[in-house]
Amino acid sequence: MTITAIIENTSHGGLPTEHGLSLHLRMEDGRNVLFDMGQSDLLLRNAEALGVGLDEVNLAVLSHGHYDHGGGMVHFLERTENIPLYINENAFSPAYSEGEKYIGLDACAADLMRPAMYGAYHHITVLGKEDAILDHVYDVTGGLCENNDKFAIERSLPAIDIGDILVIHDTGAHGHSMGYNYNGKLKSAEILLKEDGSFELIRRAETAKDYFATFDFTGLFD
Repeated sequence: MTITAIIENTSHGGLPTEHGLSLHLRMEDGRNVLFDMGQSDLLLRNAEALGVGLDEVNLAVLSHGHYDHGGGMVHFLERTENIPLYINENAFSPAYSEGEKYIGLDACAADLMRPAMYGAYHHITVLGKEDAILDHVYDVTGGLCENNDKFAIERSLPAIDIGDILVIHDTGAHGHSMGYNYNGKLKSAEILLKEDGSFELIRRAETAKDYFATFDFTGLFD
C-alpha cells in the first residue's frame, strides 16, 4: 500500500498546507481510497501537484465531521460521480456532551486570556438579542487546542444560532495588551467605542507579514 499525504499541518516540497488531513491510499488490490478531505479546495490543488488522480478514486472515507477533515468534501464531490462515500450518518450533527452545549467563537484566549488564565468574568451579550430570554446554558469557547480556552462556563444566554455575533464586554485593558500568537493566531484589530456611541479604529489587525517580521531563517521571507 502506498500512502500520499495530500493535506496535513506541515508542508513538504513547497506544497501549500492547512490545518487538517487528507490521505490518498493506493491499495495492493488496485483500489484508490481517499481518506478525509481537508478543509477547503486545497485538496484539489495539492492532489494535482502531487500527481494524485482524484478521478481515479473509487472509494472515499470521512472519519468524522470536523471542518478540517470534511470541509473539502463538497469540492471533491463536485468533480466526481458515483463514488461510494463511507461516513457516519451523524457526522455533521451538532455534537454536545450530555447536559452541555458549546458555542465556538472566532476569537480565542489569544485575544482575551483572562477567563482561560484565572476564570475572570466578562459579561457576554448576543448582538440583536440583548432583550431575549436567557433560557439556554452554554460553555463559550475559543479555537485553541487547549481545554481551558473558554470565555464562559455554564453561562445563561439566549438561543444562539450559527452566524450570531457575541459581544464580550470590558476587554479594553486586557485584550491586545495580553494577547499572544499561540497556534499561529494573529492579533485582532482594536476599535475604540466612544461615549457618544461613535467608534474609531485605533489599531489595525495583525497580518502574516507582521507575524513573521522578527523571524530570521536564511532569508526565507526576503
